[in-house]
Amino acid sequence: MNQSRRQVMQLGAGATVAGLAATAGLLPSVAQAADAPGWDPKLFEAHTLDEIAKGMGCTATASSDVSIIGPDIAENGAVVPVGIKSTASGVTMLGIVVEKNPTALVATFKMGEGAVPSVATRIKMAKTADVYAVARVGDKLLYSKKEIKVTLGGCGG
Repeated sequence: MNQSRRQVMQLGAGATVAGLAATAGLLPSVAQAADAPGWDPKLFEAHTLDEIAKGMGCTATASSDVSIIGPDIAENGAVVPVGIKSTASGVTMLGIVVEKNPTALVATFKMGEGAVPSVATRIKMAKTADVYAVARVGDKLLYSKKEIKVTLGGCGG
């Protein structure tokens, strides 16, 4: 292998930059959800809010301490903006559940100590359904729901 001095320098510089980026934590890392304490991947196999709550060792309770923001009508089920917030104290997790989706548990967000329990994201919906905003507080899963009508697209077809 006969490399020029310039090629050797470029390879060395690239490896140095990659090493520095890895050390600084700037490179993407592998998702660790399956290794998180108390995490059960079977939650994504559940079809209802009650099954999800049971799998988390919680009881589901309707509450005005959790609110959901979303459109009344989503023109495209592939991109539905949803926001969740909670005024309850001690929230450790926020989540989104859509029982009519192929996978009812759409997302979970772990809340660190002192974090403001409020998130916004975009979800995919198979068809018109109630969308549940959930907040875990101790052994309770507080929720509120909103019906969102889907007129086109969606994750089911």
